[in-house]
Amino acid sequence: MDHRSRLDLISDLQSKIHRSLAGYIREDQHLSIVDFPDIKNCGDSAIWVGEIAYLRRHFNGKTPDYVSRLRDYAPSDLRRKAPDGPIFIHGGGNFGDIWLAHQTFRERVLADFPDRQVVQFPQSIHFNDPRHIDAAARAIDRHGNFILLVRDAESLEFSRKHFNCEVRLCPDMAFAIGPIEWSRRALPVLAMLREDSEKVTRAGGWPFPDIPKEDWITEDEALVTRTKRIAWAGSFRDLRPAERRFRMLDAAANQRLFDRGIAQIGRADALVTDRLHVHICALLLGRPHAVLDNSYGKIRRFMGAFSGGTDVAYRASSIRDGVAWAREQAALAQAVV
Repeated sequence: MDHRSRLDLISDLQSKIHRSLAGYIREDQHLSIVDFPDIKNCGDSAIWVGEIAYLRRHFNGKTPDYVSRLRDYAPSDLRRKAPDGPIFIHGGGNFGDIWLAHQTFRERVLADFPDRQVVQFPQSIHFNDPRHIDAAARAIDRHGNFILLVRDAESLEFSRKHFNCEVRLCPDMAFAIGPIEWSRRALPVLAMLREDSEKVTRAGGWPFPDIPKEDWITEDEALVTRTKRIAWAGSFRDLRPAERRFRMLDAAANQRLFDRGIAQIGRADALVTDRLHVHICALLLGRPHAVLDNSYGKIRRFMGAFSGGTDVAYRASSIRDGVAWAREQAALAQAVV
């Protein structure tokens, strides 16, 4: 395969994002985003930071008039704060029945707002139960004005087969962040491997005692709470309540991504991972990384559609293969230093 620079790739994917989304946003309309990722996974925060970066870059600093998490979504508040304009649902990999609470919420939004266009930021699609496919199809069909953006060709084919709505292929929104500069490094190789329901179970223990094995779903909750409080009471004090609420949540997402996620993976010369957003953030950082897949092929599918053509990402055939490649890349980085 011919390789291109990661900077060319990032620029190209940002252009594709804009071509996919530009027609659904107007500066003279309100904008809502629901399902804000107030969760520990840094990858979801990367998507959010990219969503907001995209809006600010292309629509004169536009930010959402209404934002909600799953637990505080209120249709009446949405109608009051954003009486017109599209309702966007946060992107990611929860369209389907692996993370059923998010899918149930998505279908609730469609039922609550039959009179408004609802746009799904890019998602990967995966269902295990045909009954859940049927429920999603009925909700989409009843709504009649749902726009579904997907992150890979398999999700595109599946959605066009099962759902009566407009479906578009679009890169993950985290690419809208753009290249990240990060120079602090402390170890040669870091393995970032899933510990949640999308992990691939591998026999035996961790056979590389010199390589730390971590995930990015653990955080200091007190630090995140303190970040939100500072955002709420500090420099945003004079803003209207809806804007202060957005700034509070946005500050938490940025803290999760940069102070924890980027700081965690940025300290290694090379990475081994089965997390899609470690792969994406490693591309933004320019860190060499060996890529394994998650439980249902999400990373393979995404790389096939968008991100597989750079020399900083290696598709590993096994953990041992990935570690061997990462060690080589780390040695090269140390030789340059």
